[in-house]
Amino acid sequence: MSFLADSSAPTLLTARLREATRQEHAAARRSPFIDGIASGRLPMAAYAELLAQYWFVYESLELAAGAMADDPVAGRFVYPELYRMPSLESDLRFLFGPRWQSRITALPATTTYCTRIRSAAFDRATGYVAHHCTRYLGDLSGGQWLGQAVVGAYGFRRHGYRFFVFEGVDPPLFRARYRERLNAVPWSRAEQDAFVNEVSAAFRLNIDLLAELWESWT
Repeated sequence: MSFLADSSAPTLLTARLREATRQEHAAARRSPFIDGIASGRLPMAAYAELLAQYWFVYESLELAAGAMADDPVAGRFVYPELYRMPSLESDLRFLFGPRWQSRITALPATTTYCTRIRSAAFDRATGYVAHHCTRYLGDLSGGQWLGQAVVGAYGFRRHGYRFFVFEGVDPPLFRARYRERLNAVPWSRAEQDAFVNEVSAAFRLNIDLLAELWESWT
């Protein structure tokens, strides 16, 4: 480190977050289930099951958005243009048929994930923003690669992959502005710690979900 660096300068929240979740990021990238989906080695039904499980997760998260919309901090991270439920339901209707709701069931790992969202994200800004940024920033980064991969792997044309499509959103620009907003949040050190810890928990919950899906399809 240069002796000119100011050791007393506060660390940006996004920098803390990146360092704290480095291992979880690596584990998520190594998911054999995601690799199987992206390569087309798993059947389309496995991909459909992934979206089915995400429907339960995003239902909980977007209900939390409604509950936290008036919070002075969490309300800054309620972005209707990012909502995934309409796209998920369109995809599930295409993949499972018109009675798709009767054909999907939450896996145990999914239920645990949703329970955590309900306990952490409906009344605490740190919890809501933690789960929000983990899911949506992931969708706007690695999710864009995965969306392109599944289109090629399963031959989708107009339907079946809308979950990955954010109409009217420029993913790189949105990610940059989102990080700026995170860095501007006036949280205390303790609140930042709670936020970072909850992001780590959200990563682990997603990793556990992907692991359970892998076990069910191998």
